[in-house]
Amino acid sequence: MPQITVVGFPTFEAPAGQRLVLALEQNGIDMLHRCGGKARCTTCLVTFSSGEPTSMTEAEKTVLEAKGLLGQGRLSCQILLEADMTLTPARTVSSSGLEAGTPVQDHLEPEPVWI
Repeated sequence: MPQITVVGFPTFEAPAGQRLVLALEQNGIDMLHRCGGKARCTTCLVTFSSGEPTSMTEAEKTVLEAKGLLGQGRLSCQILLEADMTLTPARTVSSSGLEAGTPVQDHLEPEPVWI
């Protein structure tokens, strides 16, 4: 099981193949995901100190490019856990004062096209 280190929070393990945003939520990190994990917004943005996945969905790349964020962070809703990683959430519910957003499904949305 990959080990996830989140700056400011205890390190935890989560199952390989799980969506990062769900692993973060299930381990006490109040992630934003205003679009419900569908790669339409950037509220679930995280930055990596180590272990950043090399693959990316086309949907993630498209929204990061549109918002001028490509290369500055990744969407936790579009990442499937594969290996150990160290990351920092850009925004959380408590740091933003916003509500988390609609529930995130277990599977990637939209249907992933890997690039």
